Amino acid sequence: MSKYLELKAQISQLQAQAERLRQEEVEAVVAQIRQQILEYGLTPQDLGLAVVKRGRPPKKEPVPPMYQDPKSGATWNGRGKPPNWIAGKNRERFLIVR
Repeated sequence: MSKYLELKAQISQLQAQAERLRQEEVEAVVAQIRQQILEYGLTPQDLGLAVVKRGRPPKKEPVPPMYQDPKSGATWNGRGKPPNWIAGKNRERFLIVR
């Protein structure tokens, strides 16, 4: 057998041995960490492992109205397209005083 093939076989054996040793060490470390978590009563939040929720962000609270139509009592918060009762008019007249 050539030296090259012998070296490849040795590399393969050493890699398998290294993986077995790594797995044994990982199991020991995990057991130690679990024991310490129980001992100190740690939570995922204490460890910075809080679950991040994915999906839509929570809905924002509605903005309180800034303007009110004195005739109909309709209100508008000043965001988006202005309603017909305030469009093109001086908005100061419709401000809600707080």
